[in-house]
This record gives sequence, structure tokens and C-alpha cells, in this order.
Amino acid sequence: MKIATYNVNGVNGRLPVLLRWLEESGPDIVCLQELKAPQEKFPEKAIRDLGYEAIWHGQKSWNGVAILSRVGEIHETRRGLPGDPDDLHSRYIEAAVAGVLIGGLYLPNGNPKPGSKFDYKLRWFDRLIDHAAELLGSGLPVMLAGDFNVMPTDLDVYKPERWLDDALFAPEARAAYARLLGQGWTDALRTLHPGEKIYTFWDYFRNAYARNAGLRIDHLLLSPVLADRLVAAEVDRDVRGWEKTSDHAPVWVELADKPQRRRRPAAASEVGASL
Repeated sequence: MKIATYNVNGVNGRLPVLLRWLEESGPDIVCLQELKAPQEKFPEKAIRDLGYEAIWHGQKSWNGVAILSRVGEIHETRRGLPGDPDDLHSRYIEAAVAGVLIGGLYLPNGNPKPGSKFDYKLRWFDRLIDHAAELLGSGLPVMLAGDFNVMPTDLDVYKPERWLDDALFAPEARAAYARLLGQGWTDALRTLHPGEKIYTFWDYFRNAYARNAGLRIDHLLLSPVLADRLVAAEVDRDVRGWEKTSDHAPVWVELADKPQRRRRPAAASEVGASL
């Protein structure tokens, strides 16, 4: 089973790119972020025409998350991250699909730092960590997938010295990510590419994509049950080079039907080694 995450940066404006990628890559389940569309403007018909069911949590102009499936019904279990009833941002959606419980998320950017946006980012991260602990404690096959807006280590950012004052590379954000992994989650992409400079985002400015001046901020985290089934994890980097594309590229994992040789998850101490 192939499960992907993709920050589309505007689902309607970049719909041709999304549909082309879905048709060419054929993921079974997809988490989307930054829909930037209200609930009634989600392009459900176009996506259904490709054979995908969909649920989505829209918001006008900003945020927005969705889960797509071509391998069975999507049973929504949660819309919105628990812990703050006053937080109305469309940043989290959760569903059971084909025997996997998937939390699709779009973690706050947090810039400028310091300030209220950075404080919100850290509070949101704390809420995610609390909810993730409950999901992990269930013993179910669970995946957290999306745009985490954090580069966990120096290896995950081009020229890290230039990002020291950015909320995506702040010690507090990286420490929060390390705490999350420390619960027992496996960072799929880094586990299978332990020493590789592999990115998921390239800015539109300064010819970043052509120079491979990127960031790794889109992550797929697997519970132990799913980590035992992990056989591949890659970035569809070429999609970032398409015309009128998102500044992110899709990231995906392939899971076997049965457990494979157990892989050791990246330890929280390793993720936090460069903090």
C-alpha cells in the first residue's frame, strides 16, 4: 500500500498538477495540506473522477487538509486537533482507511519569531504530542502525515546557518519534534535515507529548486506496527519542477501487507543531536 502526503499550496489553483500526479503516481491514500479553499469549493468531482473518495476540512484562503483514498471507504474519526476548542484553523483531520488510522496535519509555520504566531506553533505542537501519545497507546496501526513545518536536524536544511532565526528551525520546534519521535514514532523518510540530503520543499525565489536549496519539512511518522511494514519511502521530487506547481513535492511510503524485518526507529536523541 502506498500512502503519500502533499502540500498542494492551493488545491483549485494547482488542480491540474494534483490530478496529473495522482494519475501518474497512483498513491492509494493521500493526505493533502494547504487547500486554501472553503468547504464548498473543494474539487470533489475531479478527484472522484480519478477513482478517489475524499474527506476534507476547508477554510477560506488559508490552511485546509484532506484525506483521499482509492482503496476503500474513509471513516472519519476526528476533525480538528483536541486541546483548544477556540482554535478554528483547519489543520488536522483523522480517519481510518484500509486498516490504517491516519492523522493528516498542517502544523503552523510560526513566523515571525518571537511573537504570537510562534507561541501558537509551540502550543499546537504540544497538543499534537498529547494526542499522538493517545494514538500510539491504542496499539493500532497509525500514521501521522503532513507538513510539520520543522526541519528536525541540520541535514534537513540547505545551509542551516541561514535558518537559525526561523521558526521552522528553532530549537524549541526541533525539540518538540524530537519529543514526538521519542514516544516511539518512526520518521519513515529519514529511517530509509539516514545520511542523505533529501528535501521536500523548495522556495519559489532565488532559483531554489534548480540549486537544490531545499528543506525537509513534510514527514510521515509510523507507529511501531506500521514501521514493521515499511519497505520504501521517497520524494516525488520531479513534481516540484512542473509548471504552476506547489513549492512542496509529494512524499510517500510503501507498506507491505505483513511485517518485514524490524527497523530501528531514529532515536529522539539522534534527531535532537544538533539542537
